[in-house]
Amino acid sequence: MVTDFVAQFARMIANYPEDIQVEAHEGDDMIEIILHANQADVGKLIGKEGKMIGAIKTLISGCKAKDGKGYRINVEAID
Repeated sequence: MVTDFVAQFARMIANYPEDIQVEAHEGDDMIEIILHANQADVGKLIGKEGKMIGAIKTLISGCKAKDGKGYRINVEAID
């Protein structure tokens, strides 16, 4: 559910939505979401001073209350 949200949100922002790929690695109490994007979109997804990625983190932090797991998001450029 959260990974689908992150993927859809990133595709709406990106100039190259077809390059967006999301993978999730689940640990005991943390889920790491890795957002792979075109190099041209990485800065756009992070935003000035990290405000865009911070907003995404704020939105998904409500899910922690529901399922008890924390979330970490990383944005990586596709080579």
